[in-house]
Amino acid sequence: MAKKVEKLIPAEYIGDVGSQIVTIDKQRYLVSNDVMYTFYQRTKGEYSDYFLALRDDKKILGCKCPKCGIVRCPPFLTHCPDCDFAPTKLVEVGQTGVMLSTPPITYFANSLFAKMAPYGRGRVVLKGADTALAVNLYTTTGILVPGIIKKGTEVRVVFRDERIGEASDIFCVPVAELTKAQVAKKGLLASELNWSSPKEPALPKPSAKDEAAYAKALKEIKSVVALMNKTERSRKDIAGWKRNIQVKTTGGQFALLINDGDIKLEEKKLAKPDFTIVARDPKTLADGLAYRGAITYSVIMGRLWISKNMEFTTIFKLDRMSRSVARAKK
Repeated sequence: MAKKVEKLIPAEYIGDVGSQIVTIDKQRYLVSNDVMYTFYQRTKGEYSDYFLALRDDKKILGCKCPKCGIVRCPPFLTHCPDCDFAPTKLVEVGQTGVMLSTPPITYFANSLFAKMAPYGRGRVVLKGADTALAVNLYTTTGILVPGIIKKGTEVRVVFRDERIGEASDIFCVPVAELTKAQVAKKGLLASELNWSSPKEPALPKPSAKDEAAYAKALKEIKSVVALMNKTERSRKDIAGWKRNIQVKTTGGQFALLINDGDIKLEEKKLAKPDFTIVARDPKTLADGLAYRGAITYSVIMGRLWISKNMEFTTIFKLDRMSRSVARAKK
């Protein structure tokens, strides 16, 4: 199979020739699209061995001082500063380790990191190393929220299937989410993880009150979805986007179907949804879609659960659609 070629600048980031009028404080301004690209190559220099080990051998290297024995990872010192600059030697370190501190989580990333979000960014001390390696952190249990990974959490390095010799060729997930075989395997690949079947939060058996709350929320969501389809700006928010979403609540479930500018609600169970949203209280989702609060924030705070970390982008789009409808009413 031919290797897929990815451009440095994705097509969706290349704007069209044209201009538009923006009104600020009742003053009209003409805004024209412009562009300035700078391309350059850079060498990894004397640290190339570390990046080649990531790319070609699925290994993580450190540098060991022959005098004091300290192993630094990554190996970005060729001479030990504590031992009269004695030359260090490259050694392989382990692929499991412990978090040095609780990592912050990035939910709102710029275009350069948008495909990674949400992700944690922290430092892990790998077995056999004395210093910490900075890595991105993910979870296979759904969306990454505070508390899943913290100081002292044991994590495992995972290698991306397609590697080019960059720091982003690896990331970490909690050891507790993996099988013993996965933890023990050297050079574990991202494709070997189970990203598609995280454990859903259990919902209680619905009471009559729950079913009544579901019916009320569903009626409002249907109304909001209808407004989204009638609002040009809202339709543009999902132009080119296709997702079949299963929504499960205590009182019942339905599907949100997004198809290139169109969104509709159907009261049915999907055979193969792209991802699932679980809302114990359906009013939480209704409030978000009606612009009485952000769906994004509800996910971060654990009031809504989504089954795939990468689908946070879809949550952003739903929030934008809600905002577009609200602005259109003004």
